[in-house]
Amino acid sequence: MKIAIGSDHGGFRLKEEIRGFLAEEMELAGVKPEVIDMGTFSEDSVDYPEFGVKVAKAVVDREADFGIVVCGTGIGISIAANKVPGIRAALCGDTFSARMAREHNDANVLALGARVTGPGLARDIVAAFFSSAFAGGRHARRVDMLRAIEGQGTQG
Repeated sequence: MKIAIGSDHGGFRLKEEIRGFLAEEMELAGVKPEVIDMGTFSEDSVDYPEFGVKVAKAVVDREADFGIVVCGTGIGISIAANKVPGIRAALCGDTFSARMAREHNDANVLALGARVTGPGLARDIVAAFFSSAFAGGRHARRVDMLRAIEGQGTQG
């Protein structure tokens, strides 16, 4: 599995923590995920939309299976990612929301806020997100409705 990850300057440290967790500690189905770091690469001030869109486009273009985006609150970067058709970015601050984002909404991008979520909880949220799968069923109809709203029809 390939995971694109990106942040602005406010999310840089948490992005680095998560990148290390994914690369060194987390296993998905017995395999370490491949992490594609889309930047930023320092705490120098940058604009979050650039990195939210980079990650989102990597997912839509199938360069990555999923994405993780991080900014100070997670709000701005999740809004930016969600502007890309085909993206269902979910801002999660707890493990239950992360599981439900995958199971009910087929979220393909996880958004986190570095100023509101500590590194330990962020690791747990990431693990919950990636250990969950889309449940389908009645939820598939609703996800298809979201796709229709953005003009995609029912293609993934």
